[in-house]
Amino acid sequence: MIENAFELRGLVKKFGDKTAVAGVDLAVPAGSFFGLLGPNGAGKTTSLSMAVGLLRPDAGTAYVLGHDVWQDPTAAKKLLGVLPDAVRMFDRLTGLELLTYTGLLRGMPNDEISARATELLAVLGLSDARGTLVVDYSAGMKKKIGLACALLHAPKLLVLDEPFEAVDPVSAATIRDILNKYVRSGGTVIFSSHVMEVVERLCSHVAILADGVIKVVGTLDEVRGGRPLEEIFVEQAGGRTALGEELAWLA
Repeated sequence: MIENAFELRGLVKKFGDKTAVAGVDLAVPAGSFFGLLGPNGAGKTTSLSMAVGLLRPDAGTAYVLGHDVWQDPTAAKKLLGVLPDAVRMFDRLTGLELLTYTGLLRGMPNDEISARATELLAVLGLSDARGTLVVDYSAGMKKKIGLACALLHAPKLLVLDEPFEAVDPVSAATIRDILNKYVRSGGTVIFSSHVMEVVERLCSHVAILADGVIKVVGTLDEVRGGRPLEEIFVEQAGGRTALGEELAWLA
């Protein structure tokens, strides 16, 4: 049995003179609900994009259930469901067409695609929009159809970049229920966020990424150490800006 569902080893990415990711090492235990925290610009999206094969790293590699994402991409991606940043998708298709196309790309049988797509659209509250072009979806609806695409082939690992961003509270509760059920059934989730409440509610494990490196990692209780997670996050991310007489004009 493979102990870690997802491993990042020495990931590095530079954009010109700027180092966005400076050697990320991370092990995500199989069956865990793992939160990757970090402030804006910390390198979360860049790290996850490299880890799932969307962005080539300058150094290092990633493994999905023992398969090297860059050396054995077909085997790795069969086991992987991804909701990327900005939900890049073929948005000139309807919701149902997008799910159908996604299933066909993965070699799924037509009847299986149809049954699963119908069920996902219903559970995610998108049945009435199944015939609407995805380009005309709201930001929250695009997030939900992106999640449906990631789940369609029943992957062993989900990698989700800000899955709750722009999603209304009712839809967020539905997504939480889906992801909790997925983990209870043996799946593994890693998702990025900077919302402490969501991470504390869902996650068994957490890592804090700042300045392109992992600052702290462990179970949620280990990372918190009896303190609020937000307090740990602010410490690791560099702390708050102390205000003196600045912005006095606001009064």
